Amino acid sequence: MLNDSTAEYYRRLVSEGVGRVARTVAGTSRPFTGVTPGELAPLVDGIDLDRPLGDPAAALDELERVYLRDAVYFHHPRYLAHLNCPVVLPALLGEAVLSAVNSSLDTWDQSAGGTLMERRLIDWTAARIGLGRAADGVFTSGGTQSNLQALLLAREEALRLLRKNSPTPPPVSEMLPKLRVLTSEAGHFSVLKAAKLLGLEPGSVISVPCDGDRRMRADHLARELRRCREEGLTAMAVSATAGTTDFGSIDPLPEIAELCQEAGTWFHVDAAYGCGLLASTTRRHLLKGIERADSVTVDYHKSFFQPVSSSAVLVRDGATLRHATYHADYLNPARSAEKRIPNQVDKSLQTTRRFDALKLWLTLRIMGADAVGALFDQVVDLAADTWRILEEDPRFTVVTRPALSTLVFRYSPGADAGGADETAVDLANLHAREALAASGEAVVAGTVVDGRHHLKFTLLNPETTTDDIRAVLDLIAGHAQEHLASSAARRSGSPAA
Repeated sequence: MLNDSTAEYYRRLVSEGVGRVARTVAGTSRPFTGVTPGELAPLVDGIDLDRPLGDPAAALDELERVYLRDAVYFHHPRYLAHLNCPVVLPALLGEAVLSAVNSSLDTWDQSAGGTLMERRLIDWTAARIGLGRAADGVFTSGGTQSNLQALLLAREEALRLLRKNSPTPPPVSEMLPKLRVLTSEAGHFSVLKAAKLLGLEPGSVISVPCDGDRRMRADHLARELRRCREEGLTAMAVSATAGTTDFGSIDPLPEIAELCQEAGTWFHVDAAYGCGLLASTTRRHLLKGIERADSVTVDYHKSFFQPVSSSAVLVRDGATLRHATYHADYLNPARSAEKRIPNQVDKSLQTTRRFDALKLWLTLRIMGADAVGALFDQVVDLAADTWRILEEDPRFTVVTRPALSTLVFRYSPGADAGGADETAVDLANLHAREALAASGEAVVAGTVVDGRHHLKFTLLNPETTTDDIRAVLDLIAGHAQEHLASSAARRSGSPAA
């Protein structure tokens, strides 16, 4: 146990573990080893957890074999797949401190200064967004939880208004089936999940079409809001996105805000990805309109380069957080609120909760917001350069010009494919991604656009260069061409060249 008598042992133990990680990272030449579940599972399954090794060095040796050696390393410049970022060093310092002290951010008597620091960071973020002096919020485990809580508040506010405006308040069982959530067809799946968890009807989430840049079409949103009103349905929320997962697209926030205001509908902005623009000194204008939101999701563990987890949900009117408040006599009795004791559990869906805010706190105090914003600007600049590379490369087609740092593209050899149809090209793209991962040379993501398989770069590493991009594109093309040649040879009955 960590205490005054073991403090020195703790220091040596953690130093040895950090040393192992540092040596592994320093010696990492690829983002992934290409290990398969079939290869790794027997090693893990073969460990007898009822027979401890009793020696930290032996445990760390074992850890290298089953984890460190084959981990996917997001810090590598050729990890180009998902919204996983390399992390800044001040945040790692925060991680070490918060794990050791182990504060729980549910009540004041378990966290003291941590409570005030988290609240200060919420105020700082709300000010960056422009939500106003009544704003509030709380840290969460991630964007999915943030979106869930935001839609919970939206649901409760919609029910409150329905009761208020009805001569005879209807029962919840009568109101719930009429609630609807509107979101872009490129929005995050967590909106659908939240609707189910909140007891809404199947089909309660209305998918609004996007334009060619994969942004929600405001005219279609207006049409759907009008249809809800005409059919006696209640649009409880519009969930806009500032940085879609696949395309990094930013919905037209000012227009959506105006429509929500006219309809009396809760306006939520999922800025889990695009929140990095809040720290940018050159691109903050891309979030114009977010200041009119009723709630906002931010993921610092995406574009603020923080370790998982570090996220928050913020609201324009802090009073709406009461919908998540429950008082337990043993933890946060009602008299605590009367005495103005700051218990964060009064705002949170979680009870026990890590002091994840410390990581962002130390990042801002050591590096500063401008430095974080500059890192995000670098990857957005890189995405623009990558788009030009793809546009000029006849081997690929790219879906849309990026607003942030993701690009969705497809190996499309055209006439050089030897008569390959679109299905064959689909399989070539799938094969290229799998072969690339198996080689460990790079990791890219995949998605489906208009029924066709595409590849995706998610650029969140400022150390990635255009030389890395070109090298990975050559690898993708090589694997895809090889697959098409093999397939053509099998069809003709002749051996592949």
